[in-house]
Amino acid sequence: MPKRGKKYLESKKKMDSGKSVDFSDAVKMSIESSYTKFDETVDVVVRLGVDPRHAEQMVRGTLVLPNGLGKEVKVLVFAKGEKEKEALDAGADFVGNDEMIEKIKSGWFGFDKAVSTPDMMGTVGKIGKMLGPRGLMPNAKTGTVTFDIARAVRELKAGKIDFRVEKAGIVHAPMGKVSFGVEKIVQNISAFLETIVRLKPAASKGTYLKGIGVSTTMGPGIKIEPASIKDLIK
Repeated sequence: MPKRGKKYLESKKKMDSGKSVDFSDAVKMSIESSYTKFDETVDVVVRLGVDPRHAEQMVRGTLVLPNGLGKEVKVLVFAKGEKEKEALDAGADFVGNDEMIEKIKSGWFGFDKAVSTPDMMGTVGKIGKMLGPRGLMPNAKTGTVTFDIARAVRELKAGKIDFRVEKAGIVHAPMGKVSFGVEKIVQNISAFLETIVRLKPAASKGTYLKGIGVSTTMGPGIKIEPASIKDLIK
């Protein structure tokens, strides 16, 4: 077990992290537990009643958070011709084709998200082994392989997230910054959980939302009472 710092332990003492609490209270407690000098990210973790080993129980999706992520997202677009101008007009930070491929091959990764037009994917695929492990590979399922470049860039800049359930049935995602305050974080988490519920696989039987937790980057996890979110999910 990793050794915890003094500030973490002091923060953990202020709450009973082994007990599930009301949704809004959990968010408030998590934000109040923040002790770092930087603006921590608030993360949510959901344990689902699915078995991702079976394709029909895979849960994967995207979502533009109502209040964004609270950070600047640097977007790289692989495109040619008029699509390069479209990307720049939409706010892309980096745009190019072959020269960008070579730049990445040399070790440059100064971006957070990548978008590509379909006609560029044959070339982008050559650096797939470099982009994939970093979660930077454009993918049609997440809307980052498209000819509608302007929309893709605007959504990423606005705080679009993509998520996928892991082998243990866990899905997690960032929900914004501590400085957002309770209300905005609650709104983001509510939108995220609504999306998760909407994506429930027909093959999933029994309890679907088996556990929910919230935490800040450096803070302890706080369990949310699943029953407390029913009124928040439409």
